[in-house]
Amino acid sequence: MSTLRLDPRPFLILCQITLAAILLNVVTGAAVRLSDSGLGCPDWPTCAHQRLTPPLRLHPVLEFGNRVVVFVLVLSCIVTCVAAFLRHPARRDLRWLAFGLVLGILGESVLGAAVVYSKLNAYVVMTHFMVGIALLTVVLELTLRAAHAPGRGTVVVSRRALLATRLYLGLLVVAVIAGTATTGAGPHAGGKGAKRVAIGLSDMTRIHAELVWVTAITLLVVLWTLWRTGAPDRVQQRGRVLLVVMAVQGLIGYTQYATHLPAVLVGVHVLGATLVWSAALWFHHGLSDHRPEAAGEAAPVAEAAAGAAHVPEPA
Repeated sequence: MSTLRLDPRPFLILCQITLAAILLNVVTGAAVRLSDSGLGCPDWPTCAHQRLTPPLRLHPVLEFGNRVVVFVLVLSCIVTCVAAFLRHPARRDLRWLAFGLVLGILGESVLGAAVVYSKLNAYVVMTHFMVGIALLTVVLELTLRAAHAPGRGTVVVSRRALLATRLYLGLLVVAVIAGTATTGAGPHAGGKGAKRVAIGLSDMTRIHAELVWVTAITLLVVLWTLWRTGAPDRVQQRGRVLLVVMAVQGLIGYTQYATHLPAVLVGVHVLGATLVWSAALWFHHGLSDHRPEAAGEAAPVAEAAAGAAHVPEPA
């Protein structure tokens, strides 16, 4: 194993594949819930009793399909974690993030079983989704860092803009949690008889909408601050992209509510939430300049070992 090495480029591709698998998992998980297929396979890890594969009916096939995606995701996370330890140059930050992927996917697997055995309890489903968002955060950060040299980079915006952006991210987390609770209070429980969030749908929708408006106004303040302080054009461009993604997501949200929550639009809105969060992390990461990783550049995890083993050559 000590002779195996993986270059940065293949490792970055592995990270991107894992990111795509996590997004696919969110989409297929939403499809299961919105099609009332949550108990299409009533047992876990088998589909039903001693039967591993599903019968050829819509609900079991959708539920089992999501489980297949989860299996691919687990495999991808494990391979990425192993690759992080084989990567050359070695990077401690990438190893920790890759290990966090494995822990996150294990947590998601346990929660997936809890969703089945709790008969689609809304609070368990909400937790399952939010852990998925945390997993998305880890893999996106891993992918972004793997594309450049180690280190946090050089901040290229004012301290005021940086603090405002972090405030925006905090508000966005709260808005996403409220959105998850809104879905938990709505009609799409994932199956008949599933427990819903104990709050009226109209009340939860209003709370969610108000939080989103506060978050959007904060983003406008961030963009104004970037413009006033002369932030680099690429940073302001990323901010405008994020604003457009948020605006489209908001339009979808209001449309789905006005049309009485059709399952397809609710699914698009769930996907939109992951895209907004991904765009927000991408925007925050872009507030700093990062050097490309030079060939043979070592991160702290390898520097100590290299220093201990280094013997100066004679002049």
